[in-house]
Amino acid sequence: MSNEELLRRYESGGASVAARNAKGRSVVPSQHTVVLTCMDSRIDVFALFGLELGEVHVLRNAGGVVTDDVIRSLTISQRKLQTRDMLVVQHTGCGLATFTDEEFSEELAVDVGMRPPWRTHAFTSPETSVRRCLARLARDPFLLPSTSVRGFVVDIETFELTEVRLEA
Repeated sequence: MSNEELLRRYESGGASVAARNAKGRSVVPSQHTVVLTCMDSRIDVFALFGLELGEVHVLRNAGGVVTDDVIRSLTISQRKLQTRDMLVVQHTGCGLATFTDEEFSEELAVDVGMRPPWRTHAFTSPETSVRRCLARLARDPFLLPSTSVRGFVVDIETFELTEVRLEA
């Protein structure tokens, strides 16, 4: 779908639907929860957890990994918008499992003449990636110490959730 098609849909009533759906909702999510997940367009966080608009903050990026920008958003969400719980939800069949950081960085270097200053956070196992994310969140000094964080991998075919825990 092109940008033009999205704008056509906006002009044919999207704005009024969005305004109607947001009317009366608080900027503070009513469930005081943040969900971090992949940008994969097949993942409908609201349907998956039976949510309505205004109940949670949803953060998305490639892979649903904890990056510096995710920490920034989480810290703001907690300290200014009263969230206390967090779910990290990655998935099977993720595109980040199809290449390495080094491969992607080299492709960019060949294409544009320089390596990016950021990492892709590519991984081979979503379970291992979720564990790494949980470990990073557990030691981050900016998040509230009482933050409740749980991690999951969703099967992209069946949408069954499997919990992933930090190893003791």
